[in-house]
Amino acid sequence: MDTFQVHILAADKTMYEGPCVSLTIPASDGERGILAHHSSMMAAVVPGILRWQPPGQPVQLAAVSPGMVKVENNEVLVLVDSAERPEEIDEARARWEADQAREAILQKKSRQEYQLAQASLARALNRLRVKSRGPL
Repeated sequence: MDTFQVHILAADKTMYEGPCVSLTIPASDGERGILAHHSSMMAAVVPGILRWQPPGQPVQLAAVSPGMVKVENNEVLVLVDSAERPEEIDEARARWEADQAREAILQKKSRQEYQLAQASLARALNRLRVKSRGPL
């Protein structure tokens, strides 16, 4: 089975570096799948679920925030602000954050506050989706 090198980096940690069989990233136009020998590309990563499969292992999951991905010469670089595995997510805190964001959206104070609340809600709901799926 063909593999490629992947580097999944968050602002505060290295999520994974090593060989990979497949990688699926959340992008603005939907999910993008990457396999070995993928053509060169760059794309924006949006908040969502990042999936990757090291050789001989199950698919790994992480909740990711915005960032970018670069594919070149059978090597993939994923840079995101944050990335969390299911076991790293505090479900109670994520639910609380979602509730706070919903309340802020209802307040509709300013356009900027509304957009920040929407972004917070999207992040919290994404974390809860990843947590509910847990390790595969």
